[in-house]
Amino acid sequence: MVAGLGVRELAGQVIVATYAGTAAPVGLVEQYHLGGVIVMSENAPTVEHAARAMAQLQHANDRPYPLWLSVDQEGGIVARLGAPMTAFPTYMSHGAARDRSVTTMAARASGEELRGAGFTVVYAPVADVTTGPSDPTIGSRSAGSDPTLVGRSVAASVRGYRQAGIVPVIKHFPGHGSVPQDSHEVLAVQPAPLSTLKRRDLVPFQRSIDAGAPAVMVGHIDVEALDAGLPSSLSHRVVTGLLRHRLGFRGVVVTDALNMAAVVNTYGAGEAAVLSLLAGDDVLLMPTDIPGTIGAIVSAVHQGRLPRQRLEQAAQRMIALLLHQQDMPDRLSAPGVHSEDSLAVSRAAVTQASGPCGARLVGDAVAPSGDAVAVALFTDAARQAGLTVDPGTTVHFVGYLDPPGVADIVVSTDAPYALGPSTAGIAKIALFGQTPAAMRALVEVLMAERTAPGRLPVDVDGVVRRGC
Repeated sequence: MVAGLGVRELAGQVIVATYAGTAAPVGLVEQYHLGGVIVMSENAPTVEHAARAMAQLQHANDRPYPLWLSVDQEGGIVARLGAPMTAFPTYMSHGAARDRSVTTMAARASGEELRGAGFTVVYAPVADVTTGPSDPTIGSRSAGSDPTLVGRSVAASVRGYRQAGIVPVIKHFPGHGSVPQDSHEVLAVQPAPLSTLKRRDLVPFQRSIDAGAPAVMVGHIDVEALDAGLPSSLSHRVVTGLLRHRLGFRGVVVTDALNMAAVVNTYGAGEAAVLSLLAGDDVLLMPTDIPGTIGAIVSAVHQGRLPRQRLEQAAQRMIALLLHQQDMPDRLSAPGVHSEDSLAVSRAAVTQASGPCGARLVGDAVAPSGDAVAVALFTDAARQAGLTVDPGTTVHFVGYLDPPGVADIVVSTDAPYALGPSTAGIAKIALFGQTPAAMRALVEVLMAERTAPGRLPVDVDGVVRRGC
């Protein structure tokens, strides 16, 4: 398949592009022979829009393999497709739950809904190990701060996505949870020695590779111990030396978005693409200038700077994975049919960091405050459970970057760090999600209908107990 493609077609094949509007970009894909597209929130005002576009793209595709139709749908704060897709809580829920069967089930459920909407690839799960509040980018997108725990969660998610027939892309190699900068804005610097990376950041990637992860996304991180000053996505030492040779990864390597400031501001679209391919990357995600990127790749091949063989190798890996995806079990679900699976995750994850375990924590009436979305969802769940929403037991919700709360019960809906400085007269609870199902799980604990089985998967200053 690859041998018959011209250099310009090969260059287009390894590109996964963003696009404008909600209509299927059939002409864009055909004109540049693109390998596929990524759907962002602005492309999908409704799930129906996204599903229609994916179906039209695949229908117009005359290649003997599927297109790379992809989306970021991690759960929690990163979910490009909204209702009626099932809303899943943050990935940190799985670190709190410590139940690999639940994690596999959730990935399978989400993957089946994505397959039902026509997607072939999902950029999840997150394999980064978070180091706490100093991590500005990953936070609750990580399963936690214990490398072994994160590795088990990611491997379980990979298994679930593959059961659903969708390609999971684990991210962000070699680990974005331990750098204090956001690579969307600047080049994130990783100053830790390689021995620390092996002991911490690389553990989940190695475990998920051993579990059969088919694709890995490489982040834009300056790993000083390996290739100082160069983003890891453009580094041969990181991509080929570390990921392929040391960790033994044989699948498809995807760059993080090439429109991010950490790369495009310094190298430009075309040079970043050429350097990525020379580093060993196979799929170029979201270059800012498609014709310019293709032109730069073609020129690099003609000049002998980029061997055609390397470009063919990248295309071969991408196409082989898409052929494999085509032969995976075709498990499709309608959007929104897995709400009970989301509930199972939150029931397993809810964590009580203070207060009497197993006791009823509220009276017949509750008075919620704090984050407006959380308050609205909690109000619905409380009323459905027979509670009165009126002056009563105060329940305060703190979300991402919210200030500490003061109430009878303080509930964190994202990473649980705000629980430490908060003041709670009865209990502090980490919920790890702001979904209807998460609120239902919370109400069950408040009314002593269920216990809170979760354990804090990160250290929280000011909180001694990790759970009940």
